[in-house]
Amino acid sequence: MNRPFRFPAVLLVIGLLLSACSNALEPTVNSPSIPSSVTPSPSSQPTSTSTPTQTTTPQPGDLTQTFLLSMEDNGYNHLFAYSPTRGEPVRLTNGLWDDVSPVFNSDGSRVVFASNRNAYWDIYILNLVDGQVSRVTDTPDFDGNPSWSPDDQWIIYETMVGDQIEIGILSTSNPGQTIRLTDHPALDQSPVWSPQGREVAFVSNRSGENEIWLVKLDTPDESRFINLSQSPLSDDTRPAWSPDGSKLAWAGHRSGEPEMILTWDGTQPDSAPRQVGLGDWPIWSATGTEIATRLTRANHQYLVAYSQDGTLALPPAPLGDLRGLDWHLERFTNFRNVFYKQTELTLTPAWQLQTEILTDVPGQRAGIVKLQDVDAPQPFLHDATNESFIALRQRVILDTGWDALASLEDAYTPLSTTLDPGRGRDWLFTGRAFTINPLTMNAGWMVVMREDLDGSTYWRVFLRAVAQDGSQGEPLRQLPWDLSARYSLDPAAYDQGGAYATSIPTGFWVDLTALAHKYSWERPAAMDNWRSYFKGTQFNEFIMTGGQDWHSAMLELYPADIFITPTVVIPPTRTATATPKGYRYKTPTPTPTMTPTMRPTFTPSP
Repeated sequence: MNRPFRFPAVLLVIGLLLSACSNALEPTVNSPSIPSSVTPSPSSQPTSTSTPTQTTTPQPGDLTQTFLLSMEDNGYNHLFAYSPTRGEPVRLTNGLWDDVSPVFNSDGSRVVFASNRNAYWDIYILNLVDGQVSRVTDTPDFDGNPSWSPDDQWIIYETMVGDQIEIGILSTSNPGQTIRLTDHPALDQSPVWSPQGREVAFVSNRSGENEIWLVKLDTPDESRFINLSQSPLSDDTRPAWSPDGSKLAWAGHRSGEPEMILTWDGTQPDSAPRQVGLGDWPIWSATGTEIATRLTRANHQYLVAYSQDGTLALPPAPLGDLRGLDWHLERFTNFRNVFYKQTELTLTPAWQLQTEILTDVPGQRAGIVKLQDVDAPQPFLHDATNESFIALRQRVILDTGWDALASLEDAYTPLSTTLDPGRGRDWLFTGRAFTINPLTMNAGWMVVMREDLDGSTYWRVFLRAVAQDGSQGEPLRQLPWDLSARYSLDPAAYDQGGAYATSIPTGFWVDLTALAHKYSWERPAAMDNWRSYFKGTQFNEFIMTGGQDWHSAMLELYPADIFITPTVVIPPTRTATATPKGYRYKTPTPTPTMTPTMRPTFTPSP
């Protein structure tokens, strides 16, 4: 059932569609029945319960529906309620930890999410009625990406078993009761329960690449696992069921192309997936007529929504780094009353800007500041960036267990230094950039993911955590890009500037690119010649533009005279002698002087 698809060559103009919802569909829900081959005993089988009815009916033009988001908040990700018509999101959680992957239950009264608030990643439930949080898993193993069963009696989630991510199920009514759904050497992740309760969609690379799979809970043997997407050369992630269970959406990505939201119609199982719009984390509206998604650009993320025909409406919402989103009919008004303490909380900034203008220098230009205990050719940064670098360095040490920013390939680069060809306008000259040591990659403590965005190639850098017990970092979910493969004597790898790794590295890793962005550091695009020029990848460079272009940033340190190029004057020379033309120059043979012919003389008569 091969269903190839093609991405558009031109990126769409991004907007936000948050259109009206009509009457919600309420499908008949049957509780799941897990095959006995993967359940401990019949007593642990989920039992049938009724699904609570929706308390709010959407009306045409009603934009008060609530988005549940995991947003970046002062260096960490926390849960927020967001309504586009009300603007400012309402904070629901807070602390020096990350709360991610939130999902509403059926009536919108509870939220299940993953958090490392207890040092290890576990599954928690937030009660939106009283604001109380309860933990439902308590192990050193990694647990994440939870989702509810249709009757809210079970939670399906990822769990780390050895070096592999498998899918487990736990009971919400009988604490401690768990069921193992998958047992495969491949990576199984991002499970979501169908509204009918008889199927689970998830992501697995058991075919050699990430694809969307279904497990039919009523089928007792291995034939219950079905490869649904079957998209060669495509990385498929984040499945999401429509409210009536007739359709499935997911994000598809091919190398060199942007991620696209696709939908598959279960009523026509042999039909090809249909493109909806750009994005990488789809969720459905209550009526199934719109799909919202996270839209990732080079250094920014947006919340955007599409109608089924791909139409865009309202402007995109730039809500920072999103690590999870859901969409429900719950009214927005009660959140501020229940979570007023979180709403009124004043947070201490992750870093404080402290600059000193050089008043004794014409133009009152800024200066550079030396970085303490940093090994670099020139261990300096612009005065407006050093506090952020110090805070980021401390956070990297906390999250990874080692000082990855103690050794830099470059920091501030004076004008007297010549960088590699093609880097004459590099941000290192401004003092607003640094490059981490690439030898870290050779030592196996750093990997990079390739991301093709906005017509350019970017890199996402991951650092290996020292503690591999689950207390630091998270497992990787995609194949890294092996830059060193260009030297493997494989012509294809040489032409492509490397190749995807043959397997996903095991263990726990920290997303340095995401951490750096929390402290206002961005990543530059790779140069056009990066495939043949290793330094052109720029995978290890981070920039803090401060909202300026390169020219303006240079003027903060230098006078405008540095941009004046002197005209070369050629000194006068003697008039050049014409060069004889011809194939070969020969010295002309002198012509002898002609002797005049003797003429008779006239002698006069006497």
